[in-house]
Amino acid sequence: MQSAIVPKPLPSWWQAALADKWQKGGFGLYVHWPYCVSKCPYCDFNSHVAQSVDQDIWREAYLSALTHYAAETGGRRLGSIYFGGGTPSLMRPDLVEAIIDAAQGYWVFDNDIEITLEANPGSVETGRFAGYRRAGVNRISLGVQALNDKDLNRLGRKHTAREALSSLEIAQAYFQRVSFDLIYARQNQSLRDWERELTFALSLTPSHLSLYQLSIEPETAFGARARAGKLGGLPLEKLASDMYDITYNICKNNGLERYEVSSHALPSQESKHNMIYWQAGDYIGIGPGAHGRLSLDGKRFATETPRDPTAWLKRAMNGPGESTRQPLSGTEQVTEYLLMGLRTRSGISLRRLKAMDDAVLDPDPLRHLEELGLVEQKGDALKVTPKGMPLLNAILRELVA
Repeated sequence: MQSAIVPKPLPSWWQAALADKWQKGGFGLYVHWPYCVSKCPYCDFNSHVAQSVDQDIWREAYLSALTHYAAETGGRRLGSIYFGGGTPSLMRPDLVEAIIDAAQGYWVFDNDIEITLEANPGSVETGRFAGYRRAGVNRISLGVQALNDKDLNRLGRKHTAREALSSLEIAQAYFQRVSFDLIYARQNQSLRDWERELTFALSLTPSHLSLYQLSIEPETAFGARARAGKLGGLPLEKLASDMYDITYNICKNNGLERYEVSSHALPSQESKHNMIYWQAGDYIGIGPGAHGRLSLDGKRFATETPRDPTAWLKRAMNGPGESTRQPLSGTEQVTEYLLMGLRTRSGISLRRLKAMDDAVLDPDPLRHLEELGLVEQKGDALKVTPKGMPLLNAILRELVA
């Protein structure tokens, strides 16, 4: 682990704010499984393709990392565990169970702890899902992405629309809480195409949907194609904006409220784990490329792990697996809280923000944004309005500046 510069002691009022911070935001565990059957051309997540994986070695490494984090945070109340990737549904159920059991031994589980596992339709099997349920998983997030074969092929997905529907049916048979993802603003997709697809998706009675606009990231295969002028048919900004608007309206009319920019849920079905991120809680991140946030001894730290699976395995066998652990300055923490919290329907707590830095918000741009109807203050909360959500990045630039 790289050494970090130790900051000057913080004032007692600031330490109190830090101690309170993770408790208000919650405490979670993120477990990254880095392997996939293939690499999707739009994906910039830390995922790798391997011919074979020794899951017994990975079990040893995960449990070793958990042991080290438990020494620092043992006794805290754990609100969520999230198995992300990669494709965690390639993990053996007994490996998932070992991690959950270890976590239960180190931390106090909330009565309503949320334990989510991401799955790709191509890796869904009835027996495997039964094993995950026995292991303690109580929520599935299914990477459907599109509901027609032509677009699935364009996105590099290995499953068909029929397999996606079958996988969803299996997931809903085994788990009360099932979410699935769709990508819109795809190549040659019209507004009417997306309206029909989303309406059909809602007929499948999901309790949660994650709906993302296709993003062309520079370090992906799609990024390379776009630079070469070989990724045609992407929607213009006006069409993408119209798709965002009808997404909100169609979901709302079907009882799924947008509680974060890309997340829609029935009442009480919001992702508890993601809310920890957005509400500036603490979370442990284990596995290659995982990030974490930890409040310890009056300081708040950002942790990272190496992206290379082999490098992480070596580190995790003798420690938490981190490549860096850096203290966050007050300004960095405030900025994170603004950037993450204003993505949500509930917004941020002004009282909590004030405890971090009394002069964090310039009143002039805030007043201007309120006059434009893009943000609003209600009691202790500062929120971005539905009108402002499509302009969130511009709003954040104004407030953070």
